[in-house]
Parts: sequence; C-alpha cells; structure tokens
Amino acid sequence: MDLPLVLGLLLSLVSLVGGFLWEGGTAGALLMPSAALIVFGGTFGATAVSFSMSELKNIPKLLKIAFIPKEQEPALVIDLIVSLADEARREGLLYLENRLDDINDQFLRKGVQLVVDGTDPELVRSIMEVELYAIEERHHVGSSIFEAAGGYSPTMGIIGTVMGLVHVLGNMSDPNSLGPAIAVAFLATLYGVGSANVLWLPLAAKLSNLSKKETNLRMLMIEGIVSLQAGYNPILIRERLSAFLNPSTREGEKVSDEE
Repeated sequence: MDLPLVLGLLLSLVSLVGGFLWEGGTAGALLMPSAALIVFGGTFGATAVSFSMSELKNIPKLLKIAFIPKEQEPALVIDLIVSLADEARREGLLYLENRLDDINDQFLRKGVQLVVDGTDPELVRSIMEVELYAIEERHHVGSSIFEAAGGYSPTMGIIGTVMGLVHVLGNMSDPNSLGPAIAVAFLATLYGVGSANVLWLPLAAKLSNLSKKETNLRMLMIEGIVSLQAGYNPILIRERLSAFLNPSTREGEKVSDEE
C-alpha cells in the first residue's frame, strides 16, 4: 500500500470536513444524495464519453497501480545488468540465454533476448525505444482518464448548483426555507470542486509520477543492454548507469563500495 497516497487523501478529507465542523457545521449538512448523483454520475458519464471501453476497463488496474505500486529499485537493476555484462565478457553473449529465466522484468528480458539473437546494436536500441514509446502512451492514457474526471467534476458541480437554485427560485412561497435550500444547492459545487482536487487530480498526478519513474528505469535498461552488447567493462557500465540514480543513492552506493 502506498502510504503517502493514503495518508494524503485522508489528511485532505479530514482537513476539509474538520474545518467545516470546527466552524459549527454538522456532518449531516454535507450529505446530499441528489447533489452526489448529479456530480459523480455526470462526471463518470462525461469521462466515459471521452475514452473507449477498452481504456475504461483499465480503471480498476490503474487504481491498483496508484495504491499498490510495484516499483523496481534502479540500483538493483544496475547490479543485475553489471552481473550480466560480467558473465557475457567471460562466457560470451550466447551464455546470457541461460540467464533469461532469472530476469523477471519483461522489458529487460526482451532486450537481452535480442542481444542473444545477434540483433544489430542500432536495431536493438530502436526496437527498445519503440517499446518504451508504446509504454509511455499507455501510461498517458491512464493518467488522462483521471485528469479528465478532474476537469469535468467542478463543472458538474456548478451545473448541479444552478439546477438547485432554479428549483429554489421557483418555490419562493416560504422565505424562511430559502437559506437552507440555497445551502443545499451549493453542496453540488462543493462535491465537484472537492472531488476534483482531493481525488481525481491527485490520482492523475500520482500515475503520471509513477510513469516518469518507470520511463527513467526503462531508459536505464536500454543503455545497459546496449553497453552490455558493446562489450564495455562492467565497471564502466556501472558508472554510466549510475547517472540515472538520485545523487543521494549514488553517494550511498559509493560508501558501500568503499566499505
């Protein structure tokens, strides 16, 4: 479970509701089924129009990725590539075929398989970069779904509020009920703006951030595969790939190597 994501969502929700209650409001005043239906139903419907069914089917998977991300440690990937490079220098590139089953990442395994098959180095890079482009496009569609929901949600809230005000102004026979009725009408705006900024847009940003990290890791793998195929010294490969690491991680690796 991604702790920062869960804690961030809870903190946002608790802060909003807590601030409202602190000012003397009641929790029941925030509940309005009709406003929720207009905002969330309208948001889901508009978002569904914007994407294909095959893309929308991935929403549960996207939520799982956001809340339970499976991030690989770049340092461990570098260690694996350096190990493969060392074995390739001693035993030859064809020996790496015996290590394919030990490589869990499909992207990296595909690259090593291309090297084992004797594919031209430029073609290896080209194939892997096209694969990376396809991955980035799929990730972009995933985050765009939640970005679209974050854009539609406030508008649906305003529409719900306007509809509520139309109903209120059409029934002005009891002036004493105008205040509570108007307050209820504005709950739709609260639902729309609140869900956009507490839920949809943060989820989109989370998926986008995870995508950038994975893209960086895939680029590391491409450089490692190409360097391995060229027969570079494993020590030089480690130095080259360490450029993809954060400075703090790089310093930590140096300290451990010195020890």
